[in-house]
Amino acid sequence: MTKIAAEPLAALRARTSYKWQTYPADVLPLFVAEMDYPLAEPVQQAIIDRVLASDTGYIAGPQPVAQAFTGFAARTWAWAVDPDDVRCTTDVSVAIVECLRQAVPVDGSVVITPPVYPPFYELPLEADSTVVEVPLLFDGEGWELDLAGIERAFARGADALLLCNPHNPLGLVHSAGTLRALADLSVKYGVAVISDEIHAPLTYEPGDFTPYLTVSENAREYGLCVTAASKAWNIAGTKCAVMIGQSDRTRLMLASMPEEVSARTSILGLHATAAAYNDGGPWLAGVMESLAANRRLLAELLAEHLPGAGYRPPSAGYLAWLDFRALGWGDDPAAVALQRARVALEPGPRFGHLGAGFVRLNFACSPEVLTEAVGRLAEAAGQAGQRAGHG
Repeated sequence: MTKIAAEPLAALRARTSYKWQTYPADVLPLFVAEMDYPLAEPVQQAIIDRVLASDTGYIAGPQPVAQAFTGFAARTWAWAVDPDDVRCTTDVSVAIVECLRQAVPVDGSVVITPPVYPPFYELPLEADSTVVEVPLLFDGEGWELDLAGIERAFARGADALLLCNPHNPLGLVHSAGTLRALADLSVKYGVAVISDEIHAPLTYEPGDFTPYLTVSENAREYGLCVTAASKAWNIAGTKCAVMIGQSDRTRLMLASMPEEVSARTSILGLHATAAAYNDGGPWLAGVMESLAANRRLLAELLAEHLPGAGYRPPSAGYLAWLDFRALGWGDDPAAVALQRARVALEPGPRFGHLGAGFVRLNFACSPEVLTEAVGRLAEAAGQAGQRAGHG
């Protein structure tokens, strides 16, 4: 296994993606979930091959991705998936909206579990539904789903639940037991569960992650999985995601979607995704080695330079949920970090009211950039403390 190193800042700043075009060059962008690593060679080659063949038309169907995903799921999680149960679309957000349109009546309601990925607040609205918040529980040691609160929401008539599995921004990997209990509630109340598993390949201990549809027949009865290679292989812009249903009920939901849901998938994304699932394993292992090192480095840097910041290393992904409340930077410390430290972080309040005083930091970068970012934040905190002391 070869460790994959982040590209130098000069090369990164030549990228035209959102991460590198949003802020001036003096800002270190550690906000949006894009990685700083070069693309996996098999993914690069798959895209190049299609371009050289002038093969940039409409997709003929999901078959390349369906076959590749089923192989990856079997190798990685011992999850048996029939290729016929796999559909594709442009991205996970579109997949969620289209699944909600099938599962939820107009003016229905969808449960979300904040603090959670901000679009979860918006996607149900796009599907003509309302949002019901059932916040995660924190017991002083870690976070977990509030199953009792979820049951109350189901009993009051909720139509679906959006599950973030692993959970963004916390990097929380839900246990098989928790997922099984959720599935039982889903069947008891007839509520669909749409499990967003986009961060699943980025779990630090692969055996810890459990695909929702594997936990029980109840999970498969009302559950749909939506996922993509976009986060793990850094190919969000290529536009391809997959949807999986493994019961007669959920297969009918997928089959009932308009043909355009699949047809809008990018042919370049289709082949890039197939290459990632088929041949991107060694590259991903090298990236995970770098991410694991940065996960440890971030803990060390914060302990030494910014001990007031709370940090629980994520079990999956490259996003750190940092508690800045002790720094006195207010409800939106990301605004202070940008102004005083020239470090762009994702604002905690975007993830729900529980995010006040928090930020999300992307550590899929070089150790040097991460070190520089924490140093800037520490200096800003020190300056703020001096100003407060002289006030």
